[in-house]
Amino acid sequence: MMQLRALQIFLLVVLTPLCVLAQAAAPPVAQPTSKPTRADASATGAITGRVVDDRGQALPGATVFVHAVGPNTQAQNVATDRDGAFDISGLERAAYQVQASLPAYVPLPSDPSNPQSSTYHVGDSVTLTLVKGGVITGAVTNLSGEPIVGVTVRVQMVRDMNGRRALNGWTMPKQTDDRGVYRIYGLPTGTYVVLAGGPTPYMSSAINVFDKDVPTYAPSSTRDSAAEVSVRAGEEIGGIDIRYRGEAGHVVSGQVVPPGDFSPAFNVTLTTVADPGAPWSDAQYQNPNSRGFTFNAVADGDYFLVAQSYGPNGERALSTAKRIKVRGADVTGVELKTNPLSSVAGRVVLEESKAPECAGKQRPLFNEILVSAWHNDNDAAKEMPPVVWGMGAPVPPDADGNFVLRYLAPSEYYFVARYSARYWFLQSISFTPTPVAGAKAPSKPVDATRVWTKLKPADKLTGLTITIAQGAASLRGQLVVGEGEQAPSRLFLYLVPAEREHADDVLRYFTVPVRDGKFALNNIAPGRYWALVKPFTDDERALLAKLRLPQETETRASIRHEAEAAKSEVELKPCQNVSDFQLPLKPPQP
Repeated sequence: MMQLRALQIFLLVVLTPLCVLAQAAAPPVAQPTSKPTRADASATGAITGRVVDDRGQALPGATVFVHAVGPNTQAQNVATDRDGAFDISGLERAAYQVQASLPAYVPLPSDPSNPQSSTYHVGDSVTLTLVKGGVITGAVTNLSGEPIVGVTVRVQMVRDMNGRRALNGWTMPKQTDDRGVYRIYGLPTGTYVVLAGGPTPYMSSAINVFDKDVPTYAPSSTRDSAAEVSVRAGEEIGGIDIRYRGEAGHVVSGQVVPPGDFSPAFNVTLTTVADPGAPWSDAQYQNPNSRGFTFNAVADGDYFLVAQSYGPNGERALSTAKRIKVRGADVTGVELKTNPLSSVAGRVVLEESKAPECAGKQRPLFNEILVSAWHNDNDAAKEMPPVVWGMGAPVPPDADGNFVLRYLAPSEYYFVARYSARYWFLQSISFTPTPVAGAKAPSKPVDATRVWTKLKPADKLTGLTITIAQGAASLRGQLVVGEGEQAPSRLFLYLVPAEREHADDVLRYFTVPVRDGKFALNNIAPGRYWALVKPFTDDERALLAKLRLPQETETRASIRHEAEAAKSEVELKPCQNVSDFQLPLKPPQP
């Protein structure tokens, strides 16, 4: 039971792809992948598609998982046929995640510059691409050069394919064979360290004589001086041998102090400061007579300790991340006090348009909409392990449009709504503060797109209103390049409000990659806009990530000023689809 519970926590906290974890890599301007409105508005339908490799060849026998986004949802799965095709029917209208798996294969890496949504809906046809993963292999020997049999070897991703620090600490275990040889396959493109021995992460009932040793990193070192191995998909890297040190480590122990009405069950996560995205170990305890935790075989280094505890009605509490130093001795008596996490309750409002062009356009269902809270990724947040931010998953509203964002750690938050209805746009996100007793006038709504919403431990905020209005337009077009000129390989299109009264409307700022000289934007509020195309640079990536953040008023003003000077204007009417917009690569000369 302990092993199962620990695995559940590992999957929930570490591996589940959540918006709050992804914000450093993905810009907060999420443009859903929309398709023309489906005429079939029946209660159930199907998601179909194919699973192929990077050459477009069918992959039969792959397992496809489909599950609705939100808490307490169950996945459906099906195997692809000999043509790589799948069909999962009987699905209610909702927002779904669709994933495929096949031994030795990994998903095609997504483009971090592409802000499109990764959710799908009933009626969609999906193509999932898997690529052959990379391989790392080698041998483990003792200090005398003899092979070590049955020692667990793991690889840990430290940087992804784009050179950014890996946030999820992706690892794989494999035991050495009778020759001391290990071979770990199915690795995504990235940079890894390889380690042998040490406690098995996330607990295990298996007994291994090497579990009480400090992990030895290739070639024969501690984590600080470990060799880094770069692997590309489909590539095999051999000769990554490890001379096993067999050193004993230290003990880190203490106790968890939960709130008074919480159960004695808790879990504690230990992560290194050097690799805060990778939990080094995880301990789960259910003993009502003991609130203590113990980690064995801990090497010298700096670590974060974080505890979770569980309360009535599904509540959770989280401790602050306590930083400890292990230097040649045990660290004992650590106290982790957990405080209830916060929540934000609100509703989604659908506002219909009176424009005749919008008559008969399909309304989104509430369970096709996803609401998320993204924490402020400031310097203080970056010093915390991702487990702190991995608690609050996106949620769909209920049948009446109400939602509750739960398990939010103390921080400042920005709210995001994603959906696929083509003719609807995000009009506003506002907070109506709780009325103050004895106040003469009702509280005025606060524009939550222009300020961060601060949450303290145990806060239960209400009054968040997300208004999605009918009348959205779409814009498709291509760049116009002068004779003899060639467009840069990576460009971005920015669309900013031309009307002065909307200059401060954060939700009217858009950006999208330009691919093969073409671009497409959906869910745009009707009005006049300036269009601007700019090359993609490292600085531009940061600019893209900041475009809709509350404090970036100067960033938006700068882009708007540059777009105004470019003089490329487009006017979008309610529910209009512009499909032939021509945008010069260079602005006209005055």
